[in-house]
Amino acid sequence: MPSSRAGDPLSGPSATGGTPNGGAPAGRAAQGRRRARHGKAGRSQLPGAQLRPVHTRRDLFEQTVRATAEYLVDEWPTELSGLRIDVMPMPEQPPGVNGVARWRSIPAQQRVILFRIPIERMSRLHRDDDWHRRMMIENCVFRAVGELIGKDPWDLAPDRFRHW
Repeated sequence: MPSSRAGDPLSGPSATGGTPNGGAPAGRAAQGRRRARHGKAGRSQLPGAQLRPVHTRRDLFEQTVRATAEYLVDEWPTELSGLRIDVMPMPEQPPGVNGVARWRSIPAQQRVILFRIPIERMSRLHRDDDWHRRMMIENCVFRAVGELIGKDPWDLAPDRFRHW
């Protein structure tokens, strides 16, 4: 694995001493770039084949949004046929606006933009566990899509919340 990547703050001429081969002597230029630290061979990824892949908060957030959107499209196929949901980390706040948006609905484009960090960090959950976090994300998707098509979020899935 090369020791530098595009966009890495440590790559480039200033971090390597300004020499074209990364600051290594001429004879070791190709070898020095491919070796791992301390002269050991390349390293494998931390979760190997025997371990499950690591799921990040962002992955879980996007998975919850995707599942909720698929459910809503199945319930309202004509109204949400062209639905597009994007996930962005933070909204761009114009100066002088109070509060932080959790989503933005754009009806002309059939598009909803959810802002992950405000939803995850600024929501006041009475119990901080996976189930309540998932419900908060689903709640935001329902409210944003309801705003998009002009319906109350409770009307989007009335049978889902009737348990008796």
